[in-house]
Amino acid sequence: MCEENQTQVTQIRLLGFRGLHKYKILLFIVFLLTYIFILAGNLLIILLVTTIDHLKTPMFYFLKHLSTADVLLTTSVVPVMLDIIFVEEGILSLWGCMIQLYLFGICGFVQCFLLAVMSYDRYLAICHPLRYSSLMSPYLCLQLVLISWLLINVAMSSEFIIVTQYNYCGLNSIDHFFCDFGPIVALATSDTSPLLLQDFIVSIFVMFFPFAFIIVTYCCIFFTILKMSSAYGKRKAFSTCSSHLIIVCVYYGTLMTVYMVSTDESASNINKYISLLYTVGTPLMNPIIYSLRNKEIRRAMQKMVSHIYSNGWKR
Repeated sequence: MCEENQTQVTQIRLLGFRGLHKYKILLFIVFLLTYIFILAGNLLIILLVTTIDHLKTPMFYFLKHLSTADVLLTTSVVPVMLDIIFVEEGILSLWGCMIQLYLFGICGFVQCFLLAVMSYDRYLAICHPLRYSSLMSPYLCLQLVLISWLLINVAMSSEFIIVTQYNYCGLNSIDHFFCDFGPIVALATSDTSPLLLQDFIVSIFVMFFPFAFIIVTYCCIFFTILKMSSAYGKRKAFSTCSSHLIIVCVYYGTLMTVYMVSTDESASNINKYISLLYTVGTPLMNPIIYSLRNKEIRRAMQKMVSHIYSNGWKR
């Protein structure tokens, strides 16, 4: 309960990008076009993997779920951000803010598990090529994806329940463009130390363990590649891992920068802009990297375009 001289917070004010109001039209157009491209690129990957036969492999199956997470992540953040940019401030109900935090947490952190699963797929393909088809069966792929979504839902739900039980009194302003964990917890007037300890433990589970697993699998991959006698075999093996490795570096680099640096006011302001990299940048890069660097995706796009063109030409 709030004290007598404090009011219960029912709405959250998102201050957005203060100091950049004179560029709001430019920012709105840039982020709107970026959002449209993110939706189009990732939905195209989902459509191609679902409909094109030669893309129905484990690697592209995991990529489809990664693209699904990207679509849900940006949709939970960017529309609100566009409204904030246009009207120069955003207002969300407290529960609306909590729901955005919950959806963002699930869609953002599930990518840690999906990237780890994709690294395991690359490990089997390169280090155990003869047993790959039998080991990475469709049933195992389904299990790995379901477990990833289930584990992240359990982890985020445990924090969400605690966050919603805190008292929020007095201040209701957040210097951010969405309801992130740190700024929301900072508004709570209850003792948040148990939650912060739990969040640290959860972060180790959802961030550090998958990242450590990715490092181990890639060490095995690199040692296997170095043992290959054929230069062509080495190039082909590296090319199959390069797209995934780039996404891992970008995603984990920005994520760790935001959640493991200082939480003072100046760092929080910097983190707000760094957050754009994994809320907008990484979902934008995924379809670009995988479409430009992957021959199968490019071939599937050409096949779809030619099919649409031929059908339209016949009519």
